[in-house]
Amino acid sequence: MISPPQNSALSALQAFSTRVNSNANNIANANTDGFKRTRVNLESTEPGGVKAVVEKMDTPGATFFQEGSSGQEEVERSNVELSREIPEMNLNSTLYKANLKTLQVADEMTGSLLNLKA
Repeated sequence: MISPPQNSALSALQAFSTRVNSNANNIANANTDGFKRTRVNLESTEPGGVKAVVEKMDTPGATFFQEGSSGQEEVERSNVELSREIPEMNLNSTLYKANLKTLQVADEMTGSLLNLKA
């Protein structure tokens, strides 16, 4: 049986994994014209967990004119801001590691408890 702290940490691992994946996808597509970044919001769940909700951000990217087959064409750049994505990715990675450590400590405590009973 999974304890409430382990359940919280496990659901947070999944949520922060989703956030890191979103950051990575946004960064990978920062130079893709017309790409719309995603944002991941966290919502609480019962009992004591969290879930990730992915949302596409429809804010427009910067535009520029480019010579096309029918003359000058307006092209929209990606709306990804690396100055936002990279710090968020670092934070999400740290929070992922913190929740992983919570699970590791709970596992060690359970192992110690089982050794005492033996």
